[in-house]
Amino acid sequence: MSKASNFIWYELMTSDPAGAARFYGAVVGWTIAATRDPAAGDIDYRMIVRGDGGNAGGVLALNADMLAGGARPGWMGYLEVDDVDATLAAIKADGGAVHMPATDLPVGRIAMVSDPQGAHFYVMDPIPPEGMEDMESDVFSVTEAQHMRWNELATSDSDGAIAFYRKHFGWGQEGAMDMGPLGSYRFLQRGDVGLGAVMPLMEGYPVPVWSFYIGVDDIDRAHAAVTANGGTVTSEPMEIPGGEYAMNGIDPQGAPFGLVGPRR
Repeated sequence: MSKASNFIWYELMTSDPAGAARFYGAVVGWTIAATRDPAAGDIDYRMIVRGDGGNAGGVLALNADMLAGGARPGWMGYLEVDDVDATLAAIKADGGAVHMPATDLPVGRIAMVSDPQGAHFYVMDPIPPEGMEDMESDVFSVTEAQHMRWNELATSDSDGAIAFYRKHFGWGQEGAMDMGPLGSYRFLQRGDVGLGAVMPLMEGYPVPVWSFYIGVDDIDRAHAAVTANGGTVTSEPMEIPGGEYAMNGIDPQGAPFGLVGPRR
C-alpha cells in the first residue's frame, strides 16, 4: 500500500469497562472482555473483539491515580512508526511534545505524544505475532462495520497540522469540502486511501483533538441504541459524500465518539 504511517490500534480510556462493554456491544456489536488481559500485568486492559473474531482495539480502565492525574474517558489512536525514539526526537524538534516516554511492552514500543497544536496520539513500533510479520493491521477500514472508518482532526492551525503529519507520517492532503463560515474540511490520504480529514477547531472543542468514527451496520439502529443505552447524541445522522450517514455522541462514561454507516 504505502510506507506512510497507518492507524494500527485504537484505545478507549474509560472509568467503567463493564459499562463500556454494554454500551458498545449494543451500539456497534463489539464484545469487550469481561476481565483484564493477563499479558497487561497490573494494568486493567481488555481487548475489543469484532463479530468476525478480529480485534478492533483495546480498553484501558482508568484507575484512581490516572483520574487524579487528569486522565478522562476518551479514544486515542496509535500511529505506526519504524523507530519510536527517532520519531519522538523529530516531533519535539518541530514543536510537538512527549507525554509518555518510550516504553517497551510485549506487543511493541510505544509513546504518547502531541502535535504542535496539542492533539494527543500514540506512536508505536509493533511486534507482530509470529507468522504475521508482513500483515497490516486491519483495525481501520474505509468500508467495514465494527472497524474504525474515519479519523478526524480538529485543530487550531490546519495548515500547520497538515504540514506536520505530511512531514512525520507521510500523509497526503488532496481535496476539501467548504463548510461555509466554519472553514474548510480538508481530506487526508495514506497512499490512495482516504484516511480522514482536518477541520478548524470549532465551538465545543476546547483543545485540538483527534476524533474517530466507528463503522456500524445501520446508522438508525445505532442511533436508537445510543440513547437507549445511556449515551448522548451530540449531532444527528447527516448524509455524507457517498450516501452514508455520520453522527456524533458521548458514551455513558463521557468518551466522545463518532459513528458512520448506511441507512437501511
